[in-house]
Amino acid sequence: MPADKTILKTEDLAIGYKNRKIDSEIASGLNLSIEESKVVCLLGQNGIGKSTLLRTLSRMQNKLSGDVWFEEQSIFQMTRNELAKKIGLVLTERIPQSNLTVYELVALGRQPYTNWVGRLSKEDEIRVDQALEQSHLVDLKDKRCDELSDGQLQRALICRAVAQDTKLILLDEPTAHLDIQHKIETFQLLSKLVKELNRSVLISTHEVQLASQMADELWLMNKKGITAGSPDALIQEDKIDDLFDRNTIRFDKESRQFKMK
Repeated sequence: MPADKTILKTEDLAIGYKNRKIDSEIASGLNLSIEESKVVCLLGQNGIGKSTLLRTLSRMQNKLSGDVWFEEQSIFQMTRNELAKKIGLVLTERIPQSNLTVYELVALGRQPYTNWVGRLSKEDEIRVDQALEQSHLVDLKDKRCDELSDGQLQRALICRAVAQDTKLILLDEPTAHLDIQHKIETFQLLSKLVKELNRSVLISTHEVQLASQMADELWLMNKKGITAGSPDALIQEDKIDDLFDRNTIRFDKESRQFKMK
């Protein structure tokens, strides 16, 4: 059972894909945890299984074996609505062309709380307004989503998760298509939300330098599994070098960046 400050914990979790003949395993024996009010960054090569892990932790994809606990309950024993009140998910996505405004997109985060007709209560409206304020999107609330820049849209998607009012937000490559300024601003926004709203975030990212500067904990994923620890400890132990082929690139501790050999 999770410790007092642990909100999510995996127990011997195996992730991958099921098919009719054989399971295709990506990683197994995963025993990981996320504490309250923490920024955790998941790093690894393309195709190593980062998205699969996030999908499993959000139950968009079924586990192969093991379990995932949120506080004192297995997420696989929760209803979809119960889980949506505990874990938010932000994917790298474009919103289909429509007349959907930023306000309407953010209000979708209240779906787990609205009645069957999806009507916002006064409490829902307050939560949406608060999320817009906290995400610095008030001035854009009436703008159509298909008119937003990539950076603005990413903020709106994060804002939707904030309005969802969950203790944990999972984000899959939230800065993948952003320039350096918007990458930094996105990480700063997430750090702010963690500190001010007592949320936790798990971010899958390739931004090693930003992650090592802003994360409380790193999860380093390679073919052997996942190594977790503080950025400083993992850097000093040369663990980040294990993410990629040491014959071609090396991790520079001073700049906290990978460099060609």
